[in-house]
Amino acid sequence: MDGAARDNDISKIVEADRAHIWHHLIQHKPFETNEPRIIVEGKDMRVWDQNGKEHIDGVSGGVWTVNVGYGRERIANAVRDQLVKLNYFAGAAGSVPGSIFAEKLIEKMPGLSRVYYCNSGSEANEKAFKMIRQIAHKRYGGKKNKILYRDRDYHGTTISTLSAGGQDERNAQYGPYTPGFIRVPHCLEYRAQWDLSGEEYGRRAADAIEEVILAEGADTVGGLCLEPVTAGGGVITPPPGYWERIAEICQKYEILLHIDEVVCGVGRTGKWFGYQNFGIKPDMVTMAKGVASGYAAIACLVTTETVFEMFKDDASDPMNYFRDISTFGGCTAGPAAAIENMNIIEEEKLLENTLAMGDRLMANLRNLSEKHEVIGDVRGAGLFCGAELVSNRSDKTPADEKMVQAVVADCMAQGVIIGATNRSLPGLNNTLCFSPALIATTDDIDAITESVDTALTKVFG
Repeated sequence: MDGAARDNDISKIVEADRAHIWHHLIQHKPFETNEPRIIVEGKDMRVWDQNGKEHIDGVSGGVWTVNVGYGRERIANAVRDQLVKLNYFAGAAGSVPGSIFAEKLIEKMPGLSRVYYCNSGSEANEKAFKMIRQIAHKRYGGKKNKILYRDRDYHGTTISTLSAGGQDERNAQYGPYTPGFIRVPHCLEYRAQWDLSGEEYGRRAADAIEEVILAEGADTVGGLCLEPVTAGGGVITPPPGYWERIAEICQKYEILLHIDEVVCGVGRTGKWFGYQNFGIKPDMVTMAKGVASGYAAIACLVTTETVFEMFKDDASDPMNYFRDISTFGGCTAGPAAAIENMNIIEEEKLLENTLAMGDRLMANLRNLSEKHEVIGDVRGAGLFCGAELVSNRSDKTPADEKMVQAVVADCMAQGVIIGATNRSLPGLNNTLCFSPALIATTDDIDAITESVDTALTKVFG
């Protein structure tokens, strides 16, 4: 921790936090007798709390965001310089960093051409849903308005994105939901729904989506929203054959394919975007977290030119455009930060590093699974990996959630921050989650998995 932080009376900060801050994703009752954790400083892959304790951050800011690590002065300087020149103007007009970043982004996304700026992943997904609904009214008399989403996937915290949320504990107590969102089965082969494997399983999981489309009526379904790798629902990599079949189905029934890259986007899987691992051609792609690595708030909805043209084909119609605004989509700090974030990934060859370190992380986790019977499955892509814990490998009984959280807590006590599925799936919050920054070294990866080894031994024996 630097001198400036030590010069503050940290006890006053802690008490102000305890008295006034409503933290995310956490029960506050323990704070009546214990201190909330305050992260004071970060550098590279390390963060320091209010007590000066150093931690290796194995989850990139807690929620898979800080892709290029902490303390990047060039990003901070780019944001500062841009804010002095022009901090904001509504998105009805353009900005210099907005234009520059859009061009850089589209260069990484062949087949897509238009960028809509907003301020969060939830909002970006809402925009995609609204476009699908407006297209339904413009082209199909309002009928083709249903949006399919997948069990275990997550798309945001607003009521409509929760309506498209496949995690029942996250959704609980927030209904009634927005109508017209229809769930399709997940594709996790480890929790198999059909007695098949490999490519046969992948195609069968996709066929299950077609069955839902036919049951609902293909003329009522306008969009299919999927994560390329399911994140908070258990780090699920799709089986071979799955995405190829998805593409066939969407083309057959004229359904817009919307890929949610909020977690996987901008390098997390070793490609610029997760969908690029599978050779598919989406109509819409949403992104947020890693776009600027948390240095400024920014999210994007990117579409094909075909989708864009649907909103300007009749200029004489005053309703024939996307009548939408995102106030903070007009902030210039986001694209200014995103430009430097992308430059860093390119200059430091972080996509290549992500693949190499991802291979090491997966190998380390597989080695741990040979030592610890509690590890039932290891899966992932790039630096986005999961280890599902079970109390019985033969019948795959999920490990007790309290024990899974005890592993996370023990790693934290060792000075290593990892994650786990949390308030997502009833009875299935049993997957440890790892998403270190794309700058991770072999020493970082080994330190993370060594802490897990120690924690598993302590908690499960």
